[in-house]
Amino acid sequence: MSVDRRSFLTGAAALSATALLGLPKATAAPRALSVQDWMAGLDDSTPLGRLTVPGTHDSGARVGGPWVACQNTSVAEQLRSGIRFLDVRCRVTGDSFAIHHGAYYQNLMFGDVLVACQDFLLARPSETVLMRVKQEYSSAADAEFRRIFDLYLDGKGWRPLFRIDAALPALGQARGRVVLLADNGGLPGVRYGDAALFDIQDDYMAEPGAKYPQIEAHFRKAAQQPGKLFLNYVSTSALLPPRWNSDRLNPRVHSFLDGAEAGGWTGLGVVPMDFPNTRPGLVESLIRHNAWQGFGRPTAKGAR
Repeated sequence: MSVDRRSFLTGAAALSATALLGLPKATAAPRALSVQDWMAGLDDSTPLGRLTVPGTHDSGARVGGPWVACQNTSVAEQLRSGIRFLDVRCRVTGDSFAIHHGAYYQNLMFGDVLVACQDFLLARPSETVLMRVKQEYSSAADAEFRRIFDLYLDGKGWRPLFRIDAALPALGQARGRVVLLADNGGLPGVRYGDAALFDIQDDYMAEPGAKYPQIEAHFRKAAQQPGKLFLNYVSTSALLPPRWNSDRLNPRVHSFLDGAEAGGWTGLGVVPMDFPNTRPGLVESLIRHNAWQGFGRPTAKGAR
C-alpha cells in the first residue's frame, strides 16, 4: 500500500471515529480583538447611534504652541489606537483644503487625512471612521466649499472612500468607509448637529470644574435615553491650554467609565477628546462600553 493511500485511510478512519463518538471537530482558535479592529466584534445591524466611539477633537491640531495643539499623535496613530471619530477643520486654499486650528496651519492637507483613513481601512475593513468636516479660518461660500469637496471626491478619486448619505447607516453599511458628518451647509452627507439625529454636549468655554458635570450628565442621558447619536466633547479651551485641561478631565472621565455606576452601560455615543493617549487605558475603557464582551478577549464573533 502506498504512503499516500495509507495516510488517506488513516485520516478517514479518524474522521469516522469522530463522527461516531460525537467528538467535537477541531476549530481554529478564536483571536482577541484589539484597539485596531474592535468593531469586528459588533453585529452588522448595530446602528451607529448605539455605539460608544472614542474620538479626537480638532484631530489635526498638533502644532502652534500650547494654546493651539489639541493632539500629539498623527491621524494614522489615532486610528491605530482605537479612535474612530475625527474632527477635521478645513481652510479653503485654492482648489484644496488645508487643515487649520484657527489661524494656525497644521502642516497637513485634507488629502493627507484621507490617505491615513484609506490606508487604515484597507488594512482593517471591519472598521469605519466617522468624520466631521468643518470650514475653519476661511469664509468661502457654501457653494465654493462644496465645489472643492467635490474635486476631492471625483477629481482626485476619493468618492469610494466615503459613505455619503443623509441618514446614519448601520455599522455593516459603513464598514471600510468614512461616514461624512457635514458641518457645512454646502456638503452632502449626514447633517452634523441636526437635532433630529444628534444630541451634542460641546461647552468648550467651560473650565474643567464646570465642564465635568456636563460630561457625566451626557453619559447618563445617552445610556438612559437612546435614539440619537450623542456627542460628548471632553475637550475645553477655557482658562488653560488644552493639554492642561485634558490632564484634569481625562482621568475623571476614565474613572467614571470604569466605576460602578457606568458598569454595563452601552451606546454612550461619540466621545471626542484632547490628548487621549496621555491617559493609558482611556480609549480601551470607552471601547468596552459597547454591546459585546469580546474586546481584549478571544472571540470569533464578527471575525473578518
